[in-house]
Amino acid sequence: MSILKNNFLWGGAIAANQSEGAYNVNGKGLSLVDLLPAGEDRKEPLFNPSIGLNKKFDFYPSHESIDFYHHYEEDIKLFSEMGFKALRLSISWPRLFPNGDEIEPNQEGLEFYDKIFDTLEKYNIEPIVTINHFDTPYNLAEKLNGWYDRKLIEYYVRYATVLFKRYGQRVKYWITHNEINMILHIPYIGGGLIIKDSDDKNQIMYQAAHHQLVASSLATKIAKEINPEIQIGCMLAAGEVYPNTCHPDDVMAALSKNREQYIFIDVQARGEYPSYSKRMFKELGVNLEKQSGDDEILKTYTVDFISFSYYSSRLESGDTEINQNKGNANAFASLKNPYLEASNWGWQIDPVGLRVTLNQIYDRYQKPLFIVENGLGEIDEVNNDNTINDRYRIKYLSEHLNQMIEAVKDGVPLIGYTSWGCIDIVSAGSGEMKKRYGFIYVDRDNQGNGTLNRIRKDSFYWYQKVIKTNGEDLSF
Repeated sequence: MSILKNNFLWGGAIAANQSEGAYNVNGKGLSLVDLLPAGEDRKEPLFNPSIGLNKKFDFYPSHESIDFYHHYEEDIKLFSEMGFKALRLSISWPRLFPNGDEIEPNQEGLEFYDKIFDTLEKYNIEPIVTINHFDTPYNLAEKLNGWYDRKLIEYYVRYATVLFKRYGQRVKYWITHNEINMILHIPYIGGGLIIKDSDDKNQIMYQAAHHQLVASSLATKIAKEINPEIQIGCMLAAGEVYPNTCHPDDVMAALSKNREQYIFIDVQARGEYPSYSKRMFKELGVNLEKQSGDDEILKTYTVDFISFSYYSSRLESGDTEINQNKGNANAFASLKNPYLEASNWGWQIDPVGLRVTLNQIYDRYQKPLFIVENGLGEIDEVNNDNTINDRYRIKYLSEHLNQMIEAVKDGVPLIGYTSWGCIDIVSAGSGEMKKRYGFIYVDRDNQGNGTLNRIRKDSFYWYQKVIKTNGEDLSF
């Protein structure tokens, strides 16, 4: 008998800004990523947008991406063939509100998502919808510095209200912001923030995050008024931070890093800023500007579940000299853990860390959890017979799912699991296509060349078996 419940939501996850393409079709406005190139050229505008966004690049991968906009029927049919119970996807905010500040939504954008939900219903796939997945309209970043301006609460609430009114009877699970803590690590795509070197970076990032938190609570209020059965979740870019050694200074340093990532989820799940935030803000020189009623809104409208992404654990030292050796393989800087292997992109692979993370989050909040991103980005080769032997991905996922099931045995209530990039999509960090996560190969390279043909990988059939057996057969 399976450890997982019969209604466990197996599936996959994608994001509009990394999959849809059609960046200027049927009234869509510019998204933050529509001005980002691929590869090494991406780093400058990603981390220093005030410098890099004035440049013109030869190729912008989001403009066509994998063209999910025109291939959604084919792709959802393939998801159904794998046996998906759920698909996590996001709505493109600028596809509905091209500049972000319009009063009425773009009807052609709504009609596109009507067709998406029609197709998901046809195949009995439950949609898990992220309202804001690194997709703030670029106009709001350029004119208002994104979420740093409180006006974005109004614009976001208007956008979310349109979604709940139109889809509130069709979509049960909603996530207000993708990986809300990433605003501290990639503030441009996390919050539409264009921060100059002379700016008070911490003040801008935490103030912007406060606005996102208030917007999330107001969205929760509106959703429940429209349909009390709607389930609203927050989302964390998760991964337990381990102490580098058992030295008490290392343990304290790891605790502080974990608090840095949990602070926003503390607010969304518990309804108030945690006790440690007062000292943390003081030491960072942050003075949050709140309006009357903010604290009451946060306290009253907390989330129903906590979703998170997990790719790796991290390692932290209390010694600043040792921390100079941190690598920046992904958005989170970390010391190298000698007990872990790493991917070709330097992401340390830690399946047991997923079990640790699940237990830590549940111990902290006692709310249902949902793993909405987990996967391995690697280089896949197409064989002469059009097969793709991605055993390394199967191994990675099998080991992580095994630890997920161990966490359920530990008593963690888990809604579902949606593997990241269930079909190959553009990498958020590097803009590459060669860094592939999917069960389905898409014929497109880093320069935008290729037929866009879809090919089932070996992992496609493996995941099909996993879903069919409800996680009982993870063999590879």
